[in-house]
Amino acid sequence: MSSVDKIIEGLGYDEALAELRSILEALDGEAVDVDKLASQVERADLLIHHCRSRIDAARLQVEQVVEALVEED
Repeated sequence: MSSVDKIIEGLGYDEALAELRSILEALDGEAVDVDKLASQVERADLLIHHCRSRIDAARLQVEQVVEALVEED
């Protein structure tokens, strides 16, 4: 795992989403820095995957809790 991956992995969902929104705002702006464009898009991709994985993990956890509650009844 690269140092960038470790940094992103340490981000909470809200932090990752805020950074992703910041990147998107910069890309939507009129003064896009072409020299940074590829790295920003790559970082956005990593953040999107991280957010999706956090959502999937939360969904699984909720499903397990609900399943346990149903089994108790």
